[in-house]
Amino acid sequence: MEIENNVAIITGGASGLGAETAIHLANLGAKVAIFDLNIEAAQLLADKLGGIAVTTDICNAESVADALSYVTNKIGTPRILINCAGIGTAGRVVGRNGPLDLEIFSKVISVNLIGTFNMIRLTGALMTSLEPLEDGERGVIISTASVAAYDGQIGQAAYAASKGGIVSMTLPIAREFARFGIRLNTIAPGIFETPLLATLPEEAQKALGASIPFPSRLGKPKEFAALVEACISNAYINAETIRIDGGVRLAPK
Repeated sequence: MEIENNVAIITGGASGLGAETAIHLANLGAKVAIFDLNIEAAQLLADKLGGIAVTTDICNAESVADALSYVTNKIGTPRILINCAGIGTAGRVVGRNGPLDLEIFSKVISVNLIGTFNMIRLTGALMTSLEPLEDGERGVIISTASVAAYDGQIGQAAYAASKGGIVSMTLPIAREFARFGIRLNTIAPGIFETPLLATLPEEAQKALGASIPFPSRLGKPKEFAALVEACISNAYINAETIRIDGGVRLAPK
């Protein structure tokens, strides 16, 4: 699918991998809509990119429906959806203070898995109403999982479960959406340079980078964004989960 002149929604687009993706797609000519709870940061970036920002709680059906309606009325029906919104909370199932608070587990599942599904179901419904392009495509959806879906570490039970769910629903949804001409893929990033990792001491960041086979460094957000572009542009990439991790396999802890 061509990126230029098409409407692209990026959830969690105010920071990290989502922000880099929004910048990259805007530079390629997309009309970007940034969905984020941090509306100040989202609006600041949207203004720079000539796009729009919408306060959105991806876990809430009404919030997403209202946001999609706003985007459609403002800049058009989206043909591209990039799900980058997510949270990560570490905690052992049974720690020093006893069992993990069930609310912590539920929150991570709600945001990462249910929120991603909520965006897919509502945006996908809009895409089905679009006229197909020359190649028969109506839309492209890309979700963000994690290598933790495959080799989650101790303390990542909630996070790994949420990202594993995203991986597991990729194929069945892609199969279902095929008849509409909508492709669905997932990207599973490894250890990337994000605002969260930037808070770690420099030595800790270097140690993380050294653990990666090649290249022995943290991933760059622009590399994630470039893979998003490839997944959008290459019509034969469908129903796939692609690891982008420098060959790393996470240790138990």
